[in-house]
Amino acid sequence: MSLDAGKSILMILVVAGTTFATRVLPFLIFPKGKEIPKVIQYLGRVLTPAIIGMLVVYCLRNTKITGAPYGLPELISVMVVVFLHVWKKNTLLSIGAGTVLYMFLIQAVFI
Repeated sequence: MSLDAGKSILMILVVAGTTFATRVLPFLIFPKGKEIPKVIQYLGRVLTPAIIGMLVVYCLRNTKITGAPYGLPELISVMVVVFLHVWKKNTLLSIGAGTVLYMFLIQAVFI
């Protein structure tokens, strides 16, 4: 499907407006000096670890441990991610290095 220039510009404006609105809305709902509700504070504390846990489960859900390579590339990569994150406390480094290592393992080592 090809789009003309007008439709492309309209799509860009809608996406930009929506993105801007999601960034501004919290400041409008909870202005400076106003008490943030306890439920919002609770969600701010628990959602990040819950989402990370769901992503880990999602990424490892199809790991085959009953046949070769018995989940070794995944296990090695997860251990490297955890080690690097505990050691350096750098999310980008740990996830990036784990991804590169996993790709190397499945394409060059565990063929």
